[in-house]
Amino acid sequence: MLKTLIIIDQQEGIDHPKLGPRNNPNAEQVMLSLLSHWRAQGWPVVHVIHRSKEPDSVFWPHQSGFNLKSDFQPQDKETRLEKSVPCAFTQNHLAEVLETLGSHELVITGVATNNSVEATARTGGNLGYDVYVVEDACFTFAKNDYFGNPHSAAEVHAMSLANLDGEYAQVVHSEVFLGA
Repeated sequence: MLKTLIIIDQQEGIDHPKLGPRNNPNAEQVMLSLLSHWRAQGWPVVHVIHRSKEPDSVFWPHQSGFNLKSDFQPQDKETRLEKSVPCAFTQNHLAEVLETLGSHELVITGVATNNSVEATARTGGNLGYDVYVVEDACFTFAKNDYFGNPHSAAEVHAMSLANLDGEYAQVVHSEVFLGA
């Protein structure tokens, strides 16, 4: 079955210091390895970017943080979609793109694990897609929980993956697709 690689929010703004400490410092390199592999196979790729409605956001469209990082620019027939909420299925045509491609399997990478990655994986799973989240090709940021207790980016990442695995998606390491 045809697997579509989905790369979420690899925009310049994601590197802004105001977002705080992150995990998986090599995640972008893993994403690029997956992207190169997908391109070499001629498999479908969807680049999802966030168009914030908030002027103080790192993804506000009227500043450089909105732009895709240079290494993540779509090529040839790759699809570029915008979203204004965390879920890549909401208020755009991702489902129609996947239907046109004949793809029912999604390989999700990007940022933030506990936000757009998790929201997209949950919705994809709920819609009946076979969803894979590549744990070493995602990252997130440190965050306080509801009660104000601080959690490292690694802890937030791990909990988000635990929320997804086996229920909405299968969480895998990149070597599943790239080899050991």
